[in-house]
Amino acid sequence: MSESISESYKGPFSLLRMLWGNLVSRPLRCALSILAIAIQVVLVLMIVGLTSGILAEWGKRVEGVGADLLVQPPNSSIFFSFSSAVMPEPLGDQIAKLPAVDEAAPTLVVSDPKTLIIIYAIDYKRFNALSQGFIFRDGRPFQAPDECLADDIIAQTRHVKVGDTVNLINRTFTITGIVAHGKGARYFIPLKTAQDVLGAENHISMVFVRSKNDTETARAQILQLNPQNRVRSMAEYVSLMNSSNLPELKPFIKTMVTLGIVISFLVVLMNMHTMILERTREIGILKALGFTRLDVIKMLLAETAILTILGSLLGIGITFLAEAILKQTNPGLAILITTRWVFASIGLALVGASLGASVPAFRASTVDPVDALAYE
Repeated sequence: MSESISESYKGPFSLLRMLWGNLVSRPLRCALSILAIAIQVVLVLMIVGLTSGILAEWGKRVEGVGADLLVQPPNSSIFFSFSSAVMPEPLGDQIAKLPAVDEAAPTLVVSDPKTLIIIYAIDYKRFNALSQGFIFRDGRPFQAPDECLADDIIAQTRHVKVGDTVNLINRTFTITGIVAHGKGARYFIPLKTAQDVLGAENHISMVFVRSKNDTETARAQILQLNPQNRVRSMAEYVSLMNSSNLPELKPFIKTMVTLGIVISFLVVLMNMHTMILERTREIGILKALGFTRLDVIKMLLAETAILTILGSLLGIGITFLAEAILKQTNPGLAILITTRWVFASIGLALVGASLGASVPAFRASTVDPVDALAYE
């Protein structure tokens, strides 16, 4: 008879009702578990989304300059803010004269020390000629040494307009134009001005090059001028802009992911341990009705899986809500949340929660029915 009763409890619908009943009977503890798992999912998605988004957005901005090739000094970083002004400016003129080159724009890359915003110091006419040119939302090109351009995103974020002044590289500039974003930097200043301020006379960080529809020939000719320089195609550069190609970011992302797993492991471990103590008598009754050790383990792991899925869905919802709010309040902030990482965050939550529930579940399965029924 106990076997028939046990089988009735093991039916899919009966088991589901029992699992749900066990969860709703302890709403506060379940809610805290769901919230903790949601925090883990948000932590993983936001950390990965921010790093991936910043890299992807930076790559698109550089690609939007309109060049085919990028000439940098030897051992230069893919992040232009780390590039030094070590290339001679006349190299840009030499590259421009090559048969396979259509236009070359020498550029000095500056990172503002106060805001860490990337600034391009450019020869306006040559930089503008790389593509269809700047698209002006308002104003005109800079003409004087103390004038600059700002893109529309930084203008919206910093609430600046044509005629306002900004402090860049410890010098005051007047904004003469607001341009559409996607040309590499947020601010553009005259090349000669930046060279004077930085003490880098006749030196640049890199050269943007547009070829005459033959990128490889142009690359070969540029390397003949100085084989030690690094010449990358834009397609090659953009492909490098992901976290897997940046070894410095890998330990950081792994640490954040591991921290998320530890959070769900500890929360579920404490929750399941306390819950099993409270349900010792209930588990004894189930075993007396015919539940095996495996049945008890499966029941408790199933409850954990339900909590984890609910927590993951809540975390994904919070993440997308936070992304929308951040993009609204800070348009310059790039967040890239991919489907791959959404499912990965759920999988990581399930792994951490399952590990946390496994030890208490195994201990519960070894409870002696006689001792459990006598438990108060």
